[in-house]
Amino acid sequence: MLKGLYTAYTGMLNEQHRMDTLTNNLANVDTVGFKKEGSTSETFKQVLAYKIKDTSEAPNVAKRMGMVAPGVKIGENYTDYTEGALKATGNTWDLAITGTGFFAIGSQNSQGEDVVRYTRAGSFVVDSEGVVKTEDGEYLLDNRGRQIRIKNRVDAVTIGDDGTIYQAGTAVGTVGITDFENYDYLSHYGETMFEPVEGARTIPTDAKVRSGFLENSNVNVVSEMVNMIAVQRQYDSNQKIITSYDESLDIAVNQLGRIG
Repeated sequence: MLKGLYTAYTGMLNEQHRMDTLTNNLANVDTVGFKKEGSTSETFKQVLAYKIKDTSEAPNVAKRMGMVAPGVKIGENYTDYTEGALKATGNTWDLAITGTGFFAIGSQNSQGEDVVRYTRAGSFVVDSEGVVKTEDGEYLLDNRGRQIRIKNRVDAVTIGDDGTIYQAGTAVGTVGITDFENYDYLSHYGETMFEPVEGARTIPTDAKVRSGFLENSNVNVVSEMVNMIAVQRQYDSNQKIITSYDESLDIAVNQLGRIG
């Protein structure tokens, strides 16, 4: 009987994880360039099949088949890279990518080392020295991995669909767009940034740059709300199972065993 308690408990944990993912999506519905996340689950049967062959746990031997852990296991989160709708702003340095790829952003890690991160959030500004940056002060990189610097802030700037930056009719740089062979080798950094992990490989892209536009998040509010209702109902169902088991245990302990 107690195994049923544990099974329902794992169901509640899984639904709580799904709810956390959905609420984070809704919280970022207005975040430029945000890509929504989803979560997966694994059944006991799937987990058991993995564990039989698992030799990664100390002391480097597989777990015995007698190890019972019923219920559902929280799987992995995944990112939906579907392109979001474009919003016109009229600002030259608001950039959006149509197609696959990311803006390359020069940043630093916690050790102060230079790193390159990637994003679809294209809201940029030009500082007093003519350097193009994100709103957080990180550098937009060109197609050669260098900082983009505007020579004269007085002259008007235009940006072509291929990312070439023109000032006074002269090309002064090209916005760098990077795409990857497999997005599974990208990890989230913050809400809109991604970092490549070992094994990530870049590939050419024919993506276009749209100046004067921003890419909205790809979160569908109605869809997320419907999923939240479904998750809440499933959570409540598992909670009722635990309540039923608790009542049955109370009868077994306090009534069936009573001496008349």
